[in-house]
Amino acid sequence: MHRRKLFALLLMAGVFVACRGAARAQERRASPHDKTSATIDGSDMTIVYGRPYTRGRTIFGSLIRYDEVWCPGADEATYLTTSRPLKVGNLSVPAGSYSLWIRPAEDVWTLIFNKDWNTFHTSYRARSDFGRVPMRKDTLPATIEQLTFTIEPNVPASPGSGGRISMAWATTKASVAFTVE
Repeated sequence: MHRRKLFALLLMAGVFVACRGAARAQERRASPHDKTSATIDGSDMTIVYGRPYTRGRTIFGSLIRYDEVWCPGADEATYLTTSRPLKVGNLSVPAGSYSLWIRPAEDVWTLIFNKDWNTFHTSYRARSDFGRVPMRKDTLPATIEQLTFTIEPNVPASPGSGGRISMAWATTKASVAFTVE
């Protein structure tokens, strides 16, 4: 009986230490991780990503070079999970998880859905691309210090109207419309 109590106590202590270690690791990250979620037209959608800061740097065209594929985030690759199929531009995206990559350019940006969703942000493999869609690019009036993703319903929201996936950082906002199939 004494061994069982000792084992239970050691197990609880181990769980406590592991939880504190995970919390401290998140606090030490230069780019803390976050997620954004929404339910639109019956589809539960989540984007999980690292949130780097501008820290006074010129981001697009400098830190993030034009005409090169980039993972918008830090550490693990940014990924989208959807519980229902989506139509993004002309691309039909089945329910599931996909890493998100962007090819920024001075004019048109491209969003890339990649089947290899559980990877590192520097491990882009074009052979795993599911598809690509053009994004709308807007210039923001003020700097967004920390990279931010949103999943928003179209306004006015009505059944079947879909929404937008948006990424904003520095003075740029890039977005793409979708509908739920």
